[in-house]
Amino acid sequence: MPVETLHFDAILFDMDGTLVDSTDGVAGAWHVFSETYPGIDVHDILSSSHGVRTVENLRTHCGVTDPDELEREAMRFEQEIVNAAFKEGRRGIVALPGVREIMAEIAPGGKLPEKRWAICTSATRSYATSALKAAGVPQPDIFVVSEDVEKGKPEPDPYLLGAKKCGVDPAKCLVAEDAPAGVRSGNAAGCKTLAVITSHTREQLEAAKPDYIVKDLSSVTMKLGENGGVDVTINHD
Repeated sequence: MPVETLHFDAILFDMDGTLVDSTDGVAGAWHVFSETYPGIDVHDILSSSHGVRTVENLRTHCGVTDPDELEREAMRFEQEIVNAAFKEGRRGIVALPGVREIMAEIAPGGKLPEKRWAICTSATRSYATSALKAAGVPQPDIFVVSEDVEKGKPEPDPYLLGAKKCGVDPAKCLVAEDAPAGVRSGNAAGCKTLAVITSHTREQLEAAKPDYIVKDLSSVTMKLGENGGVDVTINHD
C-alpha cells in the first residue's frame, strides 16, 4: 500500500460523513418531515441530499420557498436529526474512524492551534455545534456554517471562506470530504481534495475528481508542522 506525506497550511474538514456519523438521525428526520410533506420520497432524498445545505434540500424536495419559513424548517429539521439519532436504540451521533486519533494530534488536550484547521459544513451553526458535542469532536476556532455563505456546496464559497478565515491560500489547503458536492466545492475553491468513502460509493466520488481517495480518516494521519501548517500522511487504499 503506497504511502504519501504532504504538507498543507490548513486542513478544511467537512463535518457530517467526514468527522461525524449522523446517518440514523438524518433518516429519522426525513421520515418525520414526510408527515408534513407527504409527497416526498425519503429514499430518493437520502441518496441525493448528502453534503447539501438543509435549506436547499427543503427548497428542492419539499417546495419551501419563503425565506423565513425555510429558516424555521431548517432549524426544526436539524433538531429532529439530534432527536432521532438517539431514539429507538439508535447509536446517536458518533465520531467516524480515525477522527479521534487525528484530533489528538491537531487539537491535543482540546487545545486548538489557531488557523491550522477549520470545519466548513453545510449544517446550521446550532446543529453543527450540537453534533460535534455529541460526537466528542472539538469545535475549531475557524467554523464555517450554512448561515455564513450565500451559496453552499458544490459552489466554492464555504471552502474559500474557510481558507480566508485561516489566512491562507486555498491552493495550500486540503479539503476532507465525503460527498461529491463537497469534493466539487473544494476543487472549485482551488484546494486539494481528499475524499472518504463513508456515505457514497467510490465510483460516485471518483466522478467528482478528488485528488486523493481513502476508505475513511483511519487511512490518514495528521501532525502539526514544526513551522506551522499540518503534515498529512495518506495510506492509499
